[in-house]
Amino acid sequence: MYKNSQQETVERPWGNYTVLHQDAGYKVKIIEVNPGSKLSLQLHHKRSEHWVVLSGEAKITRDEEIFVLKPQESIDIPKEAKHRLENPTKVPLSIIEIQNGDYLEEDDIVRFDDIYGRTNS
Repeated sequence: MYKNSQQETVERPWGNYTVLHQDAGYKVKIIEVNPGSKLSLQLHHKRSEHWVVLSGEAKITRDEEIFVLKPQESIDIPKEAKHRLENPTKVPLSIIEIQNGDYLEEDDIVRFDDIYGRTNS
């Protein structure tokens, strides 16, 4: 949907993501979550995230709170906050993710619960 020949789309068990832009201190991604799928319950030590729903409906866990966001709604995920993104619907979910921090690589993910068996413990 949001693919460009110069941008690599990375497939994951729950859907995919495409990095749209990256520079010192920030990275912008499109994340697409398949119907009924969810990402791991996780946190990041070195970055915060801001999510904006483009299409579909997102169920978001942030620490002890649960939010349901629709298109044009957004949420901040601070550093160290346990969080999860889910698509509880039967249609694809697309969000923009803006990462901010000194370190933005994928190995700054601490997983606590993952239906795909990718926990750190």
